[in-house]
Amino acid sequence: MTLGNLPYAVAFLIFLVGIYCALSSRNLMKAVFGFSISSYGINILFTQIGYVSGAGAPIYAAGREVVDPLVQAFVLTAIVVEFGLMMYILSLGVRMYEERGDMDISLLRRLKG
Repeated sequence: MTLGNLPYAVAFLIFLVGIYCALSSRNLMKAVFGFSISSYGINILFTQIGYVSGAGAPIYAAGREVVDPLVQAFVLTAIVVEFGLMMYILSLGVRMYEERGDMDISLLRRLKG
């Protein structure tokens, strides 16, 4: 593995740590933080994919290499979607704690109705 691939490996490692935290925990808050960490890894990966060494801002410049702004738009959209999803899950956790007094994910089944 070369140093050029290091950011990809770090992004993948952060993603795996987040998925492990989300799936191994029965506490809803820890699962939310795990999914949040995994989305950071995905955002780092997208940012690294869109990186072009020596390129400038995506403003018209004849004969100059520019960065693709589509990747930046994807990352910004992913951040906004993640924020909305996290707020929904956290509101579910608050409601669950009010009803049952615990944040155990297995209690979600008893909340319906």
